[in-house]
Amino acid sequence: MTDIWGIVNVTTDSFSDGGRYIDPERAVAHGLALQDAGADVLDIGGESTRPGAERVDPAVEEQRVLPVIQALAARGIVVSIDTLNASTAAAAVRAGARIVNDVSGGLADPGMLAAVAASGADYAIGHWRGPSSDMYARAEYLRPSRDVAGELRKRVAEAAGAGIAPSRIILDPGIGFAKAGSQNWDVLRGLDDIVGLGHRVLIGTSRKRFLAETLGDDGASEERRDLATAVTSALAARAGAWAVRVHNVAATRDALAIAHAWEG
Repeated sequence: MTDIWGIVNVTTDSFSDGGRYIDPERAVAHGLALQDAGADVLDIGGESTRPGAERVDPAVEEQRVLPVIQALAARGIVVSIDTLNASTAAAAVRAGARIVNDVSGGLADPGMLAAVAASGADYAIGHWRGPSSDMYARAEYLRPSRDVAGELRKRVAEAAGAGIAPSRIILDPGIGFAKAGSQNWDVLRGLDDIVGLGHRVLIGTSRKRFLAETLGDDGASEERRDLATAVTSALAARAGAWAVRVHNVAATRDALAIAHAWEG
């Protein structure tokens, strides 16, 4: 069955829950609640990558995430660090993280690939075309799913050249990153192009803008976005996704269970 990654944003400005879990104790409690709800991995982030977000100094990022990672990893929980920074990735792995989730796929920090290679952690490579502050200006594709697959293939080659074994690589097509609304649907419909690259695939649609745009009216509400997230996560699992990354673990767990029962 598809793994579920629970999101723990230790940030002040994440688009959905910025500021809720900036206190380490609250972040740890939230992570434990997500695990109880069925999360297989907890993805801890200290810098928002929402559209228009500004960068955070790595020292501030580490101050936010390391106590949370240490506390959760000490309980035997599989923890991922969501970061663009090589120094944060290395410090997080030393603190107990087993996965580095880099939405830039090594493009934001030239030291990232070497840091991950030396760490021994698994590496989630995101599709990225530039910083969140202006990423939509780069949203030009001929065929989104094939273009994204081709660009991810290049990042895999770079990672391999840095010494990261294929078995350690996870691919994320970067839903919402440098992609307009309809382009996200094109990537999801063409998920075979990314799955066909032969690596584990991580899908993150959780509460993203393109879902609200599709729902219309009051689609911006958290409840409706969570329902849409659960549906897209179940469909992604059916299309071959190895894991889905979500805010509402319980809703997605239920959707995956029903889809699994349907398929027998």
